[in-house]
Amino acid sequence: MVSDEIAFMRRALELAAKGKGFTSPNPMVGAVIVKKGRIIGEGCHQRAGDKHGEIVALESCREDPQGGTIYLNLEPCCHQGRTPPCVETIIKAGIKRVVAAMVDPNPLVNGRGFEILRQHGIKVEVGLCQQEAEELNEKFIFFIKNSRPFVMIKAALSLDGKIATPTGKSRWLSSPEARGYVHQLRQEYDAIMVGINTVLRDNPRLTVRLPGVEKKEIIRVVLDSKLRIPFQCRLLREKRGGEVLVFTTPAAPAERIEQLRGLGVEVVIAKEKGGRVDLKYALKQLAERGIISLLIEGGSEVFATALREKVINKVLFIYAPLIIGGRDSIPLFSGEGKKELHSAYRLTKVHSYRLGPDVAIEGYLK
Repeated sequence: MVSDEIAFMRRALELAAKGKGFTSPNPMVGAVIVKKGRIIGEGCHQRAGDKHGEIVALESCREDPQGGTIYLNLEPCCHQGRTPPCVETIIKAGIKRVVAAMVDPNPLVNGRGFEILRQHGIKVEVGLCQQEAEELNEKFIFFIKNSRPFVMIKAALSLDGKIATPTGKSRWLSSPEARGYVHQLRQEYDAIMVGINTVLRDNPRLTVRLPGVEKKEIIRVVLDSKLRIPFQCRLLREKRGGEVLVFTTPAAPAERIEQLRGLGVEVVIAKEKGGRVDLKYALKQLAERGIISLLIEGGSEVFATALREKVINKVLFIYAPLIIGGRDSIPLFSGEGKKELHSAYRLTKVHSYRLGPDVAIEGYLK
């Protein structure tokens, strides 16, 4: 029976993952309804504003769910948002047992959903496959607990740790397989950020391009302290890629600010730190816009600032099988490094995998 319970919960997790990249700022939720050992209904939350997974599962039932068990990867909501509280629908459906992987850390829920269910005589069990559930919704959980976006940095680099030649050439360091994987990764994040040097050097679009997959618009963020962004760059011309948000400083020319705003670009005059945009201020502004996850893709100055400010949660380094060499080539992180190994930044939960001829290394910063 325990193995059956785990199988039902893992099915709920599998269903929840179908909403990856589209439910934000809501968590991903999957639901499986079981009666007499058989699945009679299942569903997931597909995108923010749509019905929650519990409701979809109940509506899909092939027979009356009364007396059944519902398996959820997250505690059901008990507050009125864009949709009604799910606990009410579960109670009305006659569900007698709720098995959830974890408590919802949202202060509006945080155990209250379970409490209401128990008050109506419903048996509640919590903790089955909890680690898997926490990993699935790691961005949501971090945002709720810390009030700032979950940050991942992604970089393609040579075996000797360079992201570009001395002249700034970097296209294409990584393989087509790696670039395809990065577009899948972008699909999972709310926003993508680069510094102005990356815009000037690479002229990127910063869009999600996955053949045969529903297009997702992603917030495209540029840190540009002096507002040097070219009006004809692809980032501004690609109107269907998603909103463009530029953080600048009071040093930016007022005329260029107005010209950019006239092009439909949101320009935020941010606090500055050392003559640059204060990264923590920018993250706070993104959080206030409901952006719970951010993918930073360059360049070396932005990476170094994010590392120094200790805002990086996760890293993905994609190593191409080549060596650029030279002390003037552009390193992954600019500026001064740690002078002693014992004070170096360390990764946890590290794993590696192949992306065509490239090797990817992924891990979490302590």
